Amino acid sequence: MKKINNIILGILLTLALACTDKKKETVKTEVLNDVETKERFYPELDSTRYNVAFLIMDGTFNTEFTAPFDIFQHTKFRKNIKAMNVFTVANTLKPITTFEGVRILPDYNYIEDELPKIDILVVPSAEHHLDSDLKDTTMLNFVKKVNKDALFITSHCDGAFVLAKAGVLNTVTSTTFPSDIDLYKKTFPNLKVADNVLFVHDKKYITSAGGAKSFEAALYLCEYLYGKEVAKSLAGGLVIDWDVTKVPHLIIP
Repeated sequence: MKKINNIILGILLTLALACTDKKKETVKTEVLNDVETKERFYPELDSTRYNVAFLIMDGTFNTEFTAPFDIFQHTKFRKNIKAMNVFTVANTLKPITTFEGVRILPDYNYIEDELPKIDILVVPSAEHHLDSDLKDTTMLNFVKKVNKDALFITSHCDGAFVLAKAGVLNTVTSTTFPSDIDLYKKTFPNLKVADNVLFVHDKKYITSAGGAKSFEAALYLCEYLYGKEVAKSLAGGLVIDWDVTKVPHLIIP
């Protein structure tokens, strides 16, 4: 009798665990469905600010994304300036995974969503910006479309390869990650390329060497828009000793 009771108890325990697992799976599915509900993740945009879109994808490098994001996000804490709304755009609403393994949930899907007007487009470097990403015609067409009305188009590190492939740098001077300069010249032989500088500003295009120097390029744009004191204040908030005259750069009037 005791043996039978143990068997019955075992069966009941198995059924209970199965139900619990099923409930967990249901909750997990509901969470995934919530992630795919794009309205939930639309950011609040202040209509009095610049709209700054960060183009992200699997393999995006952390620093080229987070450095300008930090600088631009902090503009909203400065008074008497036209600050920036910052948000991310991707070809999906599912989390993207950076090269270093950080998962980021995009705010907008540029393929399906109706996007707000983009004043400034930021193209951080990504793992495949030297190869397969340059064959992504949907992404390249998105860049071309934004380029028509944007006030500024910026890139960091190998993000310049994407801008160059999209054809938006054809009439300007640009730069990229130092060790990829030769490949950049070879891939786009008709471009004007600047060596030995950390960023280039030509017309509405700002291209930078990337890495930690992505901070400098972002601070430069803030100084261009808001003046030296605001740029120094933003730099100070991130413990950066900012002086544009000490940063090798090229500005073409």
